[in-house]
Amino acid sequence: MSANAGLPNEPSLAERARRIRRNALRMGEIQGQGYIAQALGIADVLAVSYFHALRYHADDPHWEGRDRFLLSCGHYAIALYAALIEAGIIPEPELETYGVDDSRLPMSGMASYTPGMEVSGGSLGQGLGIGVGMALGLKRKHSGARVFNLMSDGELGEGATWEAAMSAAHWKLDNLVCIVDFNNQQADGPSTQMLCSEPLEAKWDAFGWFAQRVDGNDIDAVREAFDRARTLDEAKPRVIICDTRMACGVPFLEARERNHFLRVAPEEWQKALRIIEAEAAP
Repeated sequence: MSANAGLPNEPSLAERARRIRRNALRMGEIQGQGYIAQALGIADVLAVSYFHALRYHADDPHWEGRDRFLLSCGHYAIALYAALIEAGIIPEPELETYGVDDSRLPMSGMASYTPGMEVSGGSLGQGLGIGVGMALGLKRKHSGARVFNLMSDGELGEGATWEAAMSAAHWKLDNLVCIVDFNNQQADGPSTQMLCSEPLEAKWDAFGWFAQRVDGNDIDAVREAFDRARTLDEAKPRVIICDTRMACGVPFLEARERNHFLRVAPEEWQKALRIIEAEAAP
C-alpha cells in the first residue's frame, strides 16, 4: 500500500470511500453525465483496495514491486480516477479536466494517458485474461507482487472470462485476485435477466478458485474478504464477488430505475455533493 498508510492521522476507510465518491461527483458535474452510479457503488471496494490491500508508491506509479490493479471494465474510469486522486497518484486539481481535450482523464480509461492505470479496458471481458498473463509473468520473475482485476458482472457473460478463469486455476495463480462488481445492472436492464450467471460463488469454486461473496458496500466485510484472500494458504486464484448498490450514498440517484448511464440535472450535482459532504467525519 502507499508509503503513508498506517500513519496516526490516516483517514478511515469510510472517509476514503466518501472522498472517492466526492471526487467522482465533482468530475461527473463537468460533463453532466456518465457512469456515476458505478463509481458511487464501487467506492467502498476501491477504498479497501487502495488504502488497505494494494502495495504501491504514489510518487512512482511504475515501481516494479507494485501490485497491479487492472480495470477490466473501462467505463468505470471515473471511479478509478477518483481513487487515484485520493491516493495521491493523480493531483486533485486535474479532476477539473475530466473528459476534456488533451486531458489525462478521458471518459474511457486509457493506460497510455493516465498514471496508475495499468490497462485500457475497452471491450468487456479482456481484463482477467490480461491479469492471468501478468500474474504468470510475475511468478516466473519470482516477484512478490500481486494482480487485482476489477470486472463488472456483465463480463460474466463473456466466454473469454471463463477461459481466463480456467487458465488461472491451471497455473495455480495464488497471486491473482479477481473482484467482481455485481450491481445487477447493464445497459439493457438487470444482469440476471440479460444472462443469468448464478449460482456465482459455486461456479467460481467449480472452476478451481477460492470464492467469497460479500456486501460490497460494507467496508468491514470487504476488508475481511481481502484479508482472507491474502492469507489463504492454498495454491489457487482468489475471487471476491461484491454485491454493490448503484449510486450508493446518494439516495435520490439510487432510486432511479435505470441508472447504468446517468444524466444528472445541473442543480442535482450540488444536491448530491451536499449529501456526500454531510457524511464527513467531524
